[in-house]
Amino acid sequence: MTWERYAEGLAARISYQESDWWTPICVTPRHTMVERWFTPGGGGWEVVDGSSDEETWMKTAYADATLVTKVGPVHADHAEAGQVYTGHPTSSSTLPSLVLTMLRHGRVHPGVRLLDVATGSGYSAALACARLGDQAVTTLDIDPYLTQAAAGRLDRIGRHPSIITADADAEKELPGAFDRIVSMVSMPRIPASWLRALAPGGQLVTTIANTSLIITADKTDDGGARGRVEWDRVSFMRTRAGEDYPPALNDLFAKAQDQDGEEIDRSPYPVMDVMRSPEVWSMLSLEAPGIEHRIGVGEDGGLMAWMLHADGSWARAHTSKEDRVTTVHQGGPRRLYDLLDWIRQWWVNHGDLPVYGAEVTISPDGKTTLSRAGWTVTL
Repeated sequence: MTWERYAEGLAARISYQESDWWTPICVTPRHTMVERWFTPGGGGWEVVDGSSDEETWMKTAYADATLVTKVGPVHADHAEAGQVYTGHPTSSSTLPSLVLTMLRHGRVHPGVRLLDVATGSGYSAALACARLGDQAVTTLDIDPYLTQAAAGRLDRIGRHPSIITADADAEKELPGAFDRIVSMVSMPRIPASWLRALAPGGQLVTTIANTSLIITADKTDDGGARGRVEWDRVSFMRTRAGEDYPPALNDLFAKAQDQDGEEIDRSPYPVMDVMRSPEVWSMLSLEAPGIEHRIGVGEDGGLMAWMLHADGSWARAHTSKEDRVTTVHQGGPRRLYDLLDWIRQWWVNHGDLPVYGAEVTISPDGKTTLSRAGWTVTL
């Protein structure tokens, strides 16, 4: 099985021969890190065993694509062929170009000590080992099976980083001191434990949960950090505390389906699919974390959108196909759609939203503030 030519093809798609990452990509057998994965099918997810079709395995493993390796509490290694699994993806082998993007933003180079947050399949740790040397890489994941499985696969390809099972979002001290902390999972905020583990002059790189924002920040003399939101747009799975994410807000959705709201208004804007606008989604998630978005079509063919929150707030908007009027029903303790319209009005008034390029200030206790163009928000 000549996997090397597939790896070189991947390198050509996401890098270039003069890049310092060209050789790590070419010498890292991603297929060994992802032997089984889930693919959509049967109204849920079905497992694919790479060894059953080596050509498909090679083409899939060396595509620049995310491979889902865990759905809910079930890892692909333990899934039964032919069975349909339902639930949210809870682990994956991230698309290689995104892994590379995060490592590049971290200015990772030989001589630095790296903490790779979210081991997953172990592919990012393998790339880092090929560039930095095994002794310079520590990789961490909350899931004991993932760290155990990754350790075995990394060993098979001759890579031996330090592998730790721990919660990256906890305040417990991280093991060691690091010049770079690069997260392959999105975080709701910057844990103070990261700042304590970051060596003087070190840098952290992470994405913020439920946004497309990359934060890069350098440690400051007071033990905090300062940096910015990069202009790239990416998104990772968010960190989790257990085997699965909280269930969807189906009961609240049923309530919001057709009942009148406590307030009924008209919006000056047509219904939009928030999840397809990275700037709007990101700013809304920073202002009101945890909103669940759903989109649909009304009986008249006009677009409909629902916004749901665990605190009981909800909104339903419908743009009439006939007269293009948008009617908004809202209930619960907060008016979620008013916040969305405020963001859209900012965009109209200023020509863009202030999230990308925002200045980031992180206090030693992890309090993270983003600010730009008169806008500020604290995570």
